[in-house]
Amino acid sequence: MAVIGNPRSFHKKFKFRVEIDGVGHAGFQKCSELAVEIANVEYFEGGSLIPNKSPGRMSFTDVTLERGATQDRDLFDWFQEVAITSSGFGQADPNYKRNLDIVQLDRDGTTLRRWSLSRAWPVKFVAGEWDNESDENVIESVTLTYDFFELVQ
Repeated sequence: MAVIGNPRSFHKKFKFRVEIDGVGHAGFQKCSELAVEIANVEYFEGGSLIPNKSPGRMSFTDVTLERGATQDRDLFDWFQEVAITSSGFGQADPNYKRNLDIVQLDRDGTTLRRWSLSRAWPVKFVAGEWDNESDENVIESVTLTYDFFELVQ
């Protein structure tokens, strides 16, 4: 028996853009998934055998961005700002937390979805691996933590 309805068109994952406040060149070849988890809080009232369940704290996974290494220093400079702030060597820059958008694009470049991450900052920077016997590009990565993300229309 045939199924009646409209066929779905699923979004492809190969084309995206990352827009970071204060970072000039933010082209990346890979972006890890966005994920949020809400804790399940169970409690038993008055000796009940069936728990009452309610939502608890939310936790967001860090996002990792990867790109080919270039002369551009924006990401490393941002990481260095956070390192200086955390070490207490100088006056803390209040702008080390930045907002960013991950924009999912269609084949023709139109925006499919825009994910907005609030108050993100780098927690890890990897300069890449070097190998004398390889002809591949050096890939640098930065791992960002953030307070919250939302789907913006």
